Amino acid sequence: MIRFLVLVTLSLFLNSPVFSQLGGNDRLRDSLKHELTIAKNDTSRTLIMADIANAYNGFNSDSSDHYGNKALDLAHRILFLRGEANALIALAFNLQVEGDFPKSFEYLYRGLQIAEEGNFAFEAAVCYANIANGYWFIADYSNAVNFANMSQNLFKKIIGQRGVGGWMKFNILTIGQSYMEDNKLDSAYQYLSQFYKTNLGDKFWYNVALYNLGDCLFRQGDYESSVNLIQKSIYGSTSNGEYLTKSEACFTLSGIFRKTQNPDSSIYYARLGLGAAKSIGYGLGIYKNSKLLAEVYEQLNFKEALRYRIVYDSVNEILYGIKKVQSLQKTLAEEQHRQQLIQKELTDEENRLRQYGFIAGLVVMFLIAFLLFRNNLQRKKAHKSLQYQKDKIQSTLTELKSTQAQLIQSEKMASLGELTAGIAHEIQNPLNFVNNFSEVNTELIDELEQEVNKGNIEEVKALAKDIKENEQKINHHGKRAGDIVKGMLQHSRSSSGVKEPTDINALADEYLRLAYHGLRAKDKSFNATMRTDFDEGIGNVNVIPQDIGRVILNLITNAFYVVNEKSKQGITGYEPTVSVSTKIDGNKVLISVKDNGNGIPQKILDKIFQPFFTTKPTGQGTGLGLSLSYDIVKAHGGELKVATNFGEGSDFTIQLPAFI
Repeated sequence: MIRFLVLVTLSLFLNSPVFSQLGGNDRLRDSLKHELTIAKNDTSRTLIMADIANAYNGFNSDSSDHYGNKALDLAHRILFLRGEANALIALAFNLQVEGDFPKSFEYLYRGLQIAEEGNFAFEAAVCYANIANGYWFIADYSNAVNFANMSQNLFKKIIGQRGVGGWMKFNILTIGQSYMEDNKLDSAYQYLSQFYKTNLGDKFWYNVALYNLGDCLFRQGDYESSVNLIQKSIYGSTSNGEYLTKSEACFTLSGIFRKTQNPDSSIYYARLGLGAAKSIGYGLGIYKNSKLLAEVYEQLNFKEALRYRIVYDSVNEILYGIKKVQSLQKTLAEEQHRQQLIQKELTDEENRLRQYGFIAGLVVMFLIAFLLFRNNLQRKKAHKSLQYQKDKIQSTLTELKSTQAQLIQSEKMASLGELTAGIAHEIQNPLNFVNNFSEVNTELIDELEQEVNKGNIEEVKALAKDIKENEQKINHHGKRAGDIVKGMLQHSRSSSGVKEPTDINALADEYLRLAYHGLRAKDKSFNATMRTDFDEGIGNVNVIPQDIGRVILNLITNAFYVVNEKSKQGITGYEPTVSVSTKIDGNKVLISVKDNGNGIPQKILDKIFQPFFTTKPTGQGTGLGLSLSYDIVKAHGGELKVATNFGEGSDFTIQLPAFI
């Protein structure tokens, strides 16, 4: 669960040439504004305005945005690349405080590109550090650790430069936090203890170190020490007027009291954290503390729970709505594409150097051949040798191009096979019926002709009736094959966004079989028992069939995946089973997808509907399936719930309004 933004509050101050203790932040801003009035050139003014934007981060979002954009505009006008990079970094952090992670990534990657192209090592290292923190926010802890280490390695090359030491400590904190959220508590404790020891006496970072180390100790089972450290952090941040740190520390302590069955204390600290977050417009703090209050009040006071749930829902839509997720995907994909282009340019440059070397070698060879032509009788042999080498290279090049074309064609055919394999089994049955009844009709027609010749009218009528019935069956199964193809084409098309009366039972049954046979086509060893229990009284339900179909398909595919994983454990007597059922319950339609896999651990149950969270190995899941499914069901006015017993299986239930 994302619970920490205070890590980077004032972190960009480390880049400021006038960085000072937190208690002097007002004096810092006044000093910077004074320097701005006496600055003699635009490059200095750009850097100073970027520093002012940094100084307002976590205190006044509007002022930070104002000075950051002024610095960026001036940098553009005077073509000052280093100033542009610093302005982008300052604006990116302010966007993180506001909760706009997609745009923050966009600014950071643009700043990184400028820093890399301009060889600005310090700014590049700062971008890496903040990108690491951004990946932390979206629960991609592996990338968070990787980028933090990249930042550390770059800072080590410029060690001694002002501000480097503070940023290196910041990276240690990011790595420790990532390991803690990834449940690698021993590694987390090592880094967080190191961060704590290096910040003894620091007025701001000491409070940050206190509550993070306390959080780690609680997860390790040391309740008393953890509460003591976090309470010290709350007291210190309150004294400093550091509301962002206070909000995060209160949220952490509230969560601890909730887990230890102390709801009154949990409510007290969550309210304290919410108030601190509201005082500075800290969106993520409002989101987390209001969500926690709503959950605690669910068992105590429904009215209060509803009030905080409204606050949480409004902030949740701003921070994690579908548009934000799509924007974040687009930003990260664009950066990945940029990195691929950079790699391609490096590869092309290496190839050009090889070509130049080869050409230079040829020139030398021809020069030698020319000299030999004039000075000895070996001219012809040298010429033949060069010609042979040239022909060999040309032949090799032709073979490589041919092999490349074959590989491309093979890949295309493999992709085509993977696309069509899933429906091959489903469409085979009706086609077999069509073929069989066609053959039977041929035989019946022959018999009909014989009976006509004999004048046996009654037998002719009987045969004609059989032929007619077979033709009806051929027509029925032909339409069935067409419906299968139509269904797959409908699933592959983008959603129309229009609700229409839909047979939920047929939809669930079709996707169960298609998912099963599609997985069987990819993995012949895959096998599972399928069970269905459909309530025939449901009738048609008004939904967007493509969208609800994708939700059902995602849940069924996940169920097949978990039972297949459990079957690989070699448990004696285990029979992988996936059950799909429907039921009408008052004014609701319930669609259930149940498996007997390993279930979901309690510690991650709250995370499964979060964007980008996945338990699958790298490369096998994006972490968006359940998140998007949750949003689709919610958009239909329904709910997506899960019940699980660890080690026994899970039951996902879709609740939809029963509008006929």
